Amino acid sequence: MSNHKISDWVIYKNNQLIAFNKPPTVPVQPDKSENKSLLELGEIYTKSKLQLLHRIDRPASGIVLFGKTPKATRVLNAQFQERAIKKTYLAVVKTPPEQVAGELRHHLKKNAKYNKAYCHEQPQNGTKEAILTYEIIASSDNYHLLSIDLKTGRHHQIRAQLAAIGSPIKGDVKYGARRSNKDRSIHLHAWKMEFVHPVTNEAVTLEASLPKEVVWQAFKMK
Repeated sequence: MSNHKISDWVIYKNNQLIAFNKPPTVPVQPDKSENKSLLELGEIYTKSKLQLLHRIDRPASGIVLFGKTPKATRVLNAQFQERAIKKTYLAVVKTPPEQVAGELRHHLKKNAKYNKAYCHEQPQNGTKEAILTYEIIASSDNYHLLSIDLKTGRHHQIRAQLAAIGSPIKGDVKYGARRSNKDRSIHLHAWKMEFVHPVTNEAVTLEASLPKEVVWQAFKMK
């Protein structure tokens, strides 16, 4: 993957921070595969060390924000921990939730061996509370587009919670989708992020355009 390609992914940059619109199937950080990660590609592009502030799943797409300085990293990490950063995702599902909009609350338990999160209705040993709100914002002949606001940031949270209500994300066979996408992506996109700039204290809103893929683009036209 050459340098000019990653420059197309940049959606925001200054001396403190840089954000990319990550394509699906690119790992955010080095993993067992031989594929170059977004972190490594980002460091080649910026010619500097980057600090990972948060993650999105490898098969998903959308905004990933990195810190360029210790101060920016510290300030943004605090905002993430305090849940002061607003994150909005888009997800495509085949089976819509029963309600057009609502809040989902589950207790999630991560299984590291299978790299999967399991939803429970009640707290159990080792679970963490997972909360999100969703709204169906568009429908096509075959699919429904959900806008999702994350209130907590748990491992595979959106994937597990949507599966738990019978609405697994398109392509997400790990969580019950009937078939995978050809490129092993899933139709989950980190769409918008709002945070306070670590130096200027101004409100920043980022938005990542949808992947150039036929189902996503069908919703874009609506």
